[in-house]
Amino acid sequence: MGFTQAFKLALKSLASSKMRAFLTMLGIIIGVGSVIILVSLMQGMTGEVTSMFEDMGTNTLSVSITGRGSSRTVDVDDLYELYEENTDVFLGMSPTVSVNGTVKTSTDSDSFDSTTITGVSEQYAEIKGYALNDGRFISYTDLQARGKVAVVGTYIANTVFSGKAIGETIKINGNAFSVVGVMEEQDDSTEGSADDCLYIPYTTASKMTFGAISSFTFATKDVSLNTQATNLIDNALYSVFQNENYYNISDMQEIVSSMEEMTGMMTMVLVGIAGISLLVGGIGIMNIMLVSVTERTREIGIRKSLGAKRRDIMRQFVIEAGTTSALGGVIGIVFGAVVAVVLGNVIGINAEPSVSAVLISFGVSVFIGIFFGFMPANKAAKLNPIDALRYD
Repeated sequence: MGFTQAFKLALKSLASSKMRAFLTMLGIIIGVGSVIILVSLMQGMTGEVTSMFEDMGTNTLSVSITGRGSSRTVDVDDLYELYEENTDVFLGMSPTVSVNGTVKTSTDSDSFDSTTITGVSEQYAEIKGYALNDGRFISYTDLQARGKVAVVGTYIANTVFSGKAIGETIKINGNAFSVVGVMEEQDDSTEGSADDCLYIPYTTASKMTFGAISSFTFATKDVSLNTQATNLIDNALYSVFQNENYYNISDMQEIVSSMEEMTGMMTMVLVGIAGISLLVGGIGIMNIMLVSVTERTREIGIRKSLGAKRRDIMRQFVIEAGTTSALGGVIGIVFGAVVAVVLGNVIGINAEPSVSAVLISFGVSVFIGIFFGFMPANKAAKLNPIDALRYD
């Protein structure tokens, strides 16, 4: 008996008892569907988080200097010197100063407590890959003069100035700043979003906070240079402090890689849990096939008496088990894909099943059918023709 004929017999056997066939496949359907859903959702979530980090710049390094307990210090000029000596590695460098305070309109009629106020250099927009809707960004002249100029996000521009912010005045902790630029929309222009922001010269921000500048943002010319850049900064700071506890260097690419590794491990754990359903489904197929062998004992005896060999009988039942499992896998893939897309839309992520997940799920479902179908097939192949013909 050839493969094609065995496959047709398998389909005929499944069609003769549709409900039993469906119940047999149910474990495979649930298992494969669960794997597709979990993998798709985890990949979608990983993609969303990775995209968020990439928007922040995977080629950026954040440097924080505490220096507590040390008599040695590192100032802005020292790190600018490091940057200028390694322009083949660094794309830019900007001190960053966070200002705590309240943003108000020129008439003090409205107050914005959730707006993030950050002092930066003229290179910050290039480092972060930010674009402007209108006006200009902070300039070197603004830094030198400690100018009271500000670049606002679209939330401030639209809420306070109805979209026409250039040349208007806004107050930060009572100090009047002239708006010289409006950032391009980054989020959804709502309160507390990435568009609820305000940038001023870091020299001005440092004067307002009465503190030494201890945070810096470096950008490399390429992500592949992040490790080299980290080593350069680490060596420079360690030569001053002789203690790694006095500073911290965060590599955005390493954070993304760690996050992807963690979500990958979580995906494997969840897939392993869902795989239990596949195991149960495989056992269900084996049980039904054993029942099928018992029910078709006389058929097996007749076929053997007509010249069918052991391998023909075994092939028939293995292919039948594999076909049952494969059909269950196909149904499970369709079910899982539909549910994954629907859940992804509800959550707000792209959860389309990957080709690799579909192929692996289908392959595993077929393997389980063949593996668990082997024992019933072997039992059928070993039946004695005379005993089989006598079976009532």
